[in-house]
Amino acid sequence: MKESEEIIQALLKFRNERDWEQFHNPKDLALAISIESAELLEIFLWKKADEANTEKVKEELADIFSFAFLLAEKYGFDVKEIILDKIKTNGEKYPVDKSKGTAKKYDEL
Repeated sequence: MKESEEIIQALLKFRNERDWEQFHNPKDLALAISIESAELLEIFLWKKADEANTEKVKEELADIFSFAFLLAEKYGFDVKEIILDKIKTNGEKYPVDKSKGTAKKYDEL
């Protein structure tokens, strides 16, 4: 079993034991990702990056990843495949010779 499948199966087991599938439609999962992302940002608010509580960062990242994996599962996406596809697409949009060392967006290179 792939690692991503193992994660998804553990999340589904946890969710289903609690009868939470009814709350996990794509819209609400997307909203949950956004909300958890805001909670991650809050950890850094008014602090230097190295002052953030790393345990809280870990917890919020786990929440974000969990909801993202559940959303991918809803659409039948293979997590590894969609990430590798996105890296390939970004490689085409941001060729090394034009993008190395700059934060410019692809249409500004």
